Amino acid sequence: MTKPTLGSLEVFDDIASISRQACDDLIPLCCDAIAARGVCRIALAGGSTPKLLYRLMAENQQAFDWAKIELFWGDERNVLPEDDDSNFRMVREAMLDHVPIPEANVFRVPIDPADPAATALQYEATLKAQFGGDSLQWDLVLLGMGDDAHTASLFPQTTAIDSSDRLFVENWVEKFDTFRQTLTAPAINSARNVWFLIGGAGKREALQHVWGDRQAPAEFPSQLIRPSAGKLRWMIAIDAMPETA
Repeated sequence: MTKPTLGSLEVFDDIASISRQACDDLIPLCCDAIAARGVCRIALAGGSTPKLLYRLMAENQQAFDWAKIELFWGDERNVLPEDDDSNFRMVREAMLDHVPIPEANVFRVPIDPADPAATALQYEATLKAQFGGDSLQWDLVLLGMGDDAHTASLFPQTTAIDSSDRLFVENWVEKFDTFRQTLTAPAINSARNVWFLIGGAGKREALQHVWGDRQAPAEFPSQLIRPSAGKLRWMIAIDAMPETA
C-alpha cells in the first residue's frame, strides 16, 4: 500500500467515518487551543467532502465553546455568498445557521466578483489583523483534495502555486474560466494542525502522485502542504487509497 512520506495516515471505511472521527477529535483540539491561547482559529474547507463534518459539529454544538472559536475560509469561489456555489453558503447551511457562534467570529471572504484582486487583499488584511502579523498560526486547517491533486484553490499550473510572499490571493483557474480565492501554501503551512479529508475512487491516482517520489507541485499542488512546525494528518477513505505502485 502506498503511504505518505510526510504526516500520519489513517484509513477509514468511508467519508461518514472520517467525519465522525474528525468531529470527535476537533472537540479536544478546540478545548486545548482555548485553554492555551483563549481562542481556536480554524480555516474551513469547501467542496462536498467536509459538509457532513460541519453537520456533526452542529449536532454536537454543546461540546464547543462557540464564543471562543473563530472561523475562516481556506478558499472561496468568485461568487456572492447566497450563490449555490458559495463555500460560505455551504458552511452556513450545514453548520452556522444551527450553532450559537457570534457573527463577529465568522470571517467569510468578502467576494466582489468584479474585483478579485481587491477581494484577496481585503481578506489578507483581515487575516493579518486577526493573527497580529504575517504568521497565521491556525489551530487547524481543514483541506480536501480534487482528482487533479488540487487543494484549497491551489490548482495545477496556476500562479498561486508559486506565491511565497502573500497569505491569500486571487487565482485564475483556466479549467473553470474563473477566478478562485485561496490561502497560499505558506499560509497553510504555518498551521499547528493540517487535516486532509479525502474520499472517492477518483482521488486514488492523484494521491498516488502526491505521495510519490517525484516532487512536482506545479502538477500536484497538494505536495505543497508541508507544515513547518505543525502536524499533518491524512484521513483517507479506503476507496481513495492507491495501491502499491
